[in-house]
Amino acid sequence: MKKLRIAFAGSSSFAVPALTALAATGQVVLVVTQPDRPAGRGLKPKAPPVKEAALALGLPLIQPASINTPETLEELKELSLDLLAVAAYGQLLKKPVISLPKLGCVNVHASLLPKYRGAAPIAWAILNGERVTGVTTFLMDEGMDTGPILLQREVEVGPDETRGELEARLAKLGAELLLETVEGLAKGTIRPRPQPREGTLAPRLHKEDGRIDWSWPAERVHNWVRGMSPWPSAFTSFRGRLLKIHRSHLSDFPHPGLPPGTVLPLREALFVACGDGVVELLEIQPEGKRRMSGVDFINGYQPLGERLI
Repeated sequence: MKKLRIAFAGSSSFAVPALTALAATGQVVLVVTQPDRPAGRGLKPKAPPVKEAALALGLPLIQPASINTPETLEELKELSLDLLAVAAYGQLLKKPVISLPKLGCVNVHASLLPKYRGAAPIAWAILNGERVTGVTTFLMDEGMDTGPILLQREVEVGPDETRGELEARLAKLGAELLLETVEGLAKGTIRPRPQPREGTLAPRLHKEDGRIDWSWPAERVHNWVRGMSPWPSAFTSFRGRLLKIHRSHLSDFPHPGLPPGTVLPLREALFVACGDGVVELLEIQPEGKRRMSGVDFINGYQPLGERLI
């Protein structure tokens, strides 16, 4: 089978396994990623994970402010591309870019489209308590994840699985699915199928989205902790200071009839009353302190009977 000329556009760590797998086929002629961004307390420029992977793989790399600029479009035209593969790139592609490659632009999306179109599909699948999710490859159009579906694969979501853990699994699955998709397009064995117009959205998360409302049912609180890990982290307030919650477990402990957010008077585990049910906090982080277990928090802070708000 003839090798294709493929450009790859991606930015986050989710895209790295896909780039690595595609690069191993010897078909990647260019990598496009986002510019370095200020990060951390010192606001020093930080390279996207895809940039670091491309440099390690010895691949040609560009970092345009926008992939849709005339300059970038001209650069892509000169490559005579067969395909543009996209994974977690972070920019919408406009028609001149989409129509450039002979076989189109293929996106690797971490949901079972048309569910969870948008920037944070893994997080919202967990936040909404989905038991099954997956990965979709599709031909891009000018909409938000609305193009014809090529291939899909399902996975079960573990009851305590965090977004970070699920993302790592889906990234690996996405890499495998991309290779299968590229081969199928090259051979002409994949038939795109239109998506339904209606779908659900997965908008980008912000730091303030992590706040826990203890009047929620315990299952929703637990899903919030899972879906916000590792970023932006679920959080609450304890004694007027920030308390991050990194891991939790949905407890079968009967509801004690206490106000939501109350720490139950039990020393064997950090149980907190919710609007309906009880959640156990397994790993937390008081403001300015290291991460610690719920039991260590009980021993160190003596919070029994107090309320998280």
